[in-house]
Amino acid sequence: MIETVSSDSPNLPDSQGYFGQFGGNHYPPEVKPALDELANTYRAVRQSRDFQRTLDTVRKGLQGRPTPVHYLENTSRRIGGAQIYVKREDLNHTGAHKINHCVGFALLAREMGKRKLIAETGAGQHGVALAAAAAYFGLECEIHMGAIDIEKQSSNVGRMRLLGAHVVSATAGQSTLKEASDSAFNAYVEQRDHALYAIGSAIGPHPFPMIVRDFQSVVGREARGQFLSLTGGCLPDHVVACVAGGSNALGIYAGFLDDSDVALHAVEPLGKSDEPGQHAATLSFGRPGVLHGARSIILQQDGAPAKVSSVASGLVYPGVGPEIAMLHDTGRLSVSAIPDEEVIDVFFQVTRSEGIIPALESVHALAYGIRLASSEPASKRILVNLSGRGDKDVDHVIANYGAGCRLTT
Repeated sequence: MIETVSSDSPNLPDSQGYFGQFGGNHYPPEVKPALDELANTYRAVRQSRDFQRTLDTVRKGLQGRPTPVHYLENTSRRIGGAQIYVKREDLNHTGAHKINHCVGFALLAREMGKRKLIAETGAGQHGVALAAAAAYFGLECEIHMGAIDIEKQSSNVGRMRLLGAHVVSATAGQSTLKEASDSAFNAYVEQRDHALYAIGSAIGPHPFPMIVRDFQSVVGREARGQFLSLTGGCLPDHVVACVAGGSNALGIYAGFLDDSDVALHAVEPLGKSDEPGQHAATLSFGRPGVLHGARSIILQQDGAPAKVSSVASGLVYPGVGPEIAMLHDTGRLSVSAIPDEEVIDVFFQVTRSEGIIPALESVHALAYGIRLASSEPASKRILVNLSGRGDKDVDHVIANYGAGCRLTT
């Protein structure tokens, strides 16, 4: 008999996997039994004390949780406006929030008797995290990655291989995250009898968005308590996260969704410009459609997913997760987009002034947090999810932008 504990997850998705008008299961019918098996197993174990105890033990020992909330004193002083805090998900083992759901999927695979994990990765952070989780639990691991990203994020490719993962190059189309997702989905369809697809964000058919959100909610739960402790009982006025699929955003939002006085901000990549194909700002310019097994908001051109661009490999995706789409649709999220040039400037600012090398994905959120702080009084507090560290980006930044300081005034 499974000993249960209460779940603090929201009531969505509904029984069909929908968040309002978004979500569902638009996947080949032959895969439905495998997805039903995953959903049924997850429903059983999500309330199990044994499962949760094991997950907590791995999070403390392997991951290094809890990660701290940290005040960016130098940046806040320089701006002279609102106070900026960051949730340091970059301090997780493997360097990002991704490991939060990777260890969860590895535990689920063990519960289901699967011997292999399959996934896609863009910047490589999810791939490294899943490879580490697979190694820890003694599972095989197959990571699909766009050929462009394999070259751009070579250090993370090396880490995946060191951890025992088989890295598959996706060479179709733009050879980036969307194509890696296509390749991984196809591999899962072929290997579903013995493998579990450990999706890299809160995207895809039901139950993947729900599972990823639930495993990532640890970020928001921790952050809420830590912030209250740091500020003497005050909540942040604003919570900011970068958004592509939405795993890090849903993780940090989870602690504050029910607080109407806390504004939630989603920050997208404006890339080189707002012209089609030059950005990946899906909420800003997309429209409803189906991508990777779920109905959501998608950047489209001629009825197909549009080409996308960003300096941050992990944000080069023409869609968002269905729950993010719903939160935007209901007005709970404000949306902004940050161009590549501003991302690089803020990358150097934060590195030089705070001693932190943030991932380029996270810098989008930091850049908006800085914009926001400059227009708010010092009495306001902003919490930014620093979702990953930028070790993976250093070679690319130096090769393309130099190692000099590009501080904005």
